[in-house]
Amino acid sequence: MGILESENLCKTYGLGSSEVKALDHVSVNIEDGEFVSIIGTSGSGKSTLLNMLGGLDRPDSGTVTIAGKQIFTMSDEELTIFRRRNIGFVFQNYNLVPVLNVYENIVLPIELDGSEADTAYINNIIKTLGLGQKLTAMPNMLSGGQQQRTAIARALAYKPAIILADEPTGNLDSHTSMDVISLLKVTSREFNQTIVIITHNEEIAIMADRIIRIEDGKVFLKEKAGGVYA
Repeated sequence: MGILESENLCKTYGLGSSEVKALDHVSVNIEDGEFVSIIGTSGSGKSTLLNMLGGLDRPDSGTVTIAGKQIFTMSDEELTIFRRRNIGFVFQNYNLVPVLNVYENIVLPIELDGSEADTAYINNIIKTLGLGQKLTAMPNMLSGGQQQRTAIARALAYKPAIILADEPTGNLDSHTSMDVISLLKVTSREFNQTIVIITHNEEIAIMADRIIRIEDGKVFLKEKAGGVYA
């Protein structure tokens, strides 16, 4: 069994002639420690799938299981707590809190949960991501790459088992994009996290251990970086 699994996920938006099947019986299995890219054209359903895998939205039918727990059997409050403790999110627009400095943004999920930060662990993340000289800087003082590094550090801070990243390089230039993906690979190994990244960029996708392609709400091909796998 993988650490993250979906079975027959279905999600439809709209009614009648405007109905869109965002997900059509989607089943995926992601193993502990894998770095997986989900790729597809705009509107293919890849972001909807990521939202379901992370419990940010509920499907019309189907299941998502994380570490043996079916997350959609939980109440909204239970799911919020489970998500905060087990999943780190990285978004294209960074979603940093503008009135908090870099360090405060990084430890925010831990403080929201009323927990104590593991200072040694946080400092290791900061060192790995090269943020040591920026801890007191506000988000508007940072470059796009620095903001995304801060968002990655925040996602890692609670020691989640899974990192879900939705187009994390969409607002970055090509050089910085490759740096960010390389850093995600490093942190995946360093901190033993499973990473799932949504992207439309083939060059970024092939840096993952495995690629899942989705079109029209259906998974139609899974492949390893070197060729077709299933």
